[in-house]
Amino acid sequence: MLGYEQVGLKEQQQEALKRYTRRAQARQDVVNNLKVKNPLEVDIPSRVRTRKDLVDPRDGLALERIMGASDLFPISYLEAGLNAGKPVCRIEVRDNIGRVLGHGTGFLVSPVLLLTNHHVLEDEAVARFSLAQFNYETDLQLMPRPIKSFRLDPDRLFINDKALDFALVAVDETSGDGVKLSEFGFLRLLSDSGKALLGEYVSIIQHASGAPKAVAIRENRVIDTFENFVHYATDTEPGASGSPVFNDGWDVVALHHAGVPDPNDSAKYVANEGIRISSIIKLVVDKRDGLSSDRKRMLDQLVEGVPKPERMLVTEQDMEWYEDSAGYDPSFLGQEWTVPLPSLQQDLKDDVAPLKDGGEVLNYTHFSIVLSKSRRMAYYTAVNIDGSSLENIKRDADKWYFDPRIVNKYQCGPKLYEKNDLDRGHLVRRLDPVWGDEASEANEDTFHFTNCCPQHKNLNQKTWQNLEDYILKNAGKHDIKVSVFTGPVFREDDMLYREEFRIPAEFWKVVAMVKEDGELSATAYLQTQKNLIQDLEFAYGKYKTYQVPVSQIEHLTGLKFGKLCDHDPIAGIESTVGRVIERPADIRL
Repeated sequence: MLGYEQVGLKEQQQEALKRYTRRAQARQDVVNNLKVKNPLEVDIPSRVRTRKDLVDPRDGLALERIMGASDLFPISYLEAGLNAGKPVCRIEVRDNIGRVLGHGTGFLVSPVLLLTNHHVLEDEAVARFSLAQFNYETDLQLMPRPIKSFRLDPDRLFINDKALDFALVAVDETSGDGVKLSEFGFLRLLSDSGKALLGEYVSIIQHASGAPKAVAIRENRVIDTFENFVHYATDTEPGASGSPVFNDGWDVVALHHAGVPDPNDSAKYVANEGIRISSIIKLVVDKRDGLSSDRKRMLDQLVEGVPKPERMLVTEQDMEWYEDSAGYDPSFLGQEWTVPLPSLQQDLKDDVAPLKDGGEVLNYTHFSIVLSKSRRMAYYTAVNIDGSSLENIKRDADKWYFDPRIVNKYQCGPKLYEKNDLDRGHLVRRLDPVWGDEASEANEDTFHFTNCCPQHKNLNQKTWQNLEDYILKNAGKHDIKVSVFTGPVFREDDMLYREEFRIPAEFWKVVAMVKEDGELSATAYLQTQKNLIQDLEFAYGKYKTYQVPVSQIEHLTGLKFGKLCDHDPIAGIESTVGRVIERPADIRL
């Protein structure tokens, strides 16, 4: 950055030097460790878990690059870098009469929001007259590309913080010559801590000294991470303020804001400092509640997928709510193909949690549940999905219900899910029973503790959900009806958590549908989260989904699905593992 903001930049540099000096011993320990250890060994396990989760499993050398054992990249790495550079722009800081005061760097983090430093855009007045200039770069012939300039619009949204040295500002969606801002995309921000490990190489895309866009590729390593900051040694120049700092996956790990000046030589720098993206997102989320509804909606485009502050409301419905709940319909697929609830072997029957009225099946709108009283979770859930009348009802506040028809001691409540990476995983997916005239009631019913099971966030929100999406989308596409059974696999050696909860390591799903040829198809799926939950604070690992014979689910669970085994397309396979499901085309109906 040049000109007007030199005072602000100098102040940030001096604060960075204080932090760097304060961390001197810890930083030296890191440097010493890096001489003999790789980044996966130096950093704490929770950060390693996050970093490994970001690695594409198809990139076989990714972990070796993180460890510094390889410099080989797939050629697509360069294309990914070009894509990551498109949302990066030069910020031309102007005054109210159009004079150029200096330059910085910024980048789009949502379709309409730009992130840069506080010391680049220190207030709304400065932002109001400044420009975001995209495409300020050279082509293959080193000729300048046409610059596309967009005005900033702080009246729509402007959030900044001096301590974290960031400014988040709205941008006009069309340039002066009619180009759409959407053509440049945006860089998705991730809230998890651990996107770059100690010793890992990072890259910076920047407008150094206000010049055309340039990149410092893997120039040096992260040498320290602490509190809200990251220290690294990468070439930057004045004007790089507000640049994105990337890991090898082109995930944004920090907002570059200052060099750390050498106390013995004012012309040199001993390191660079960035603001951790996780810290910026946390502050933005904290500020969200004080904004207008329009600004909240705009901000939600940035923090979509970011965990919101825990505001779970725990309550109960009145008994009258359940009076007309018919539950799962065995004849849903037609009288010719009646599919009853699964039966339980005798030892499981003895463990079924009884209802207060003496029954065993909890009926809700379009689905039913049978609970284990020893595990306080469902043996199974059964839901009917009508693809011809699905409703898209949005999820409201995070309100969860104990079911008053069964004593609370047989239901796992909020204590299980507090302060860990466990989701309240819907066994009956929220959207599955949401169809017909009773869609709203069905949506509400899925938020019972009886319908949730502890699932690691990466299982519930990623791979398992992909399978559920595929089933639901196909039901809607073909206007067909589907009956789905879902549950956990209970094992005696399941991990004991918080001295009272046993966490299932595997989940299963059995899907019954009538195909276009009029024949019944019953397919079964098994997914493990065992590697994810070995230590809930520091776990990481791979997990896969398998299509398995229905009979294998019977063997694992003690449930019996009757004639469904006779309509299983892979009933005769000899593999004890099953078919790995990596994409919808792998499923055999």
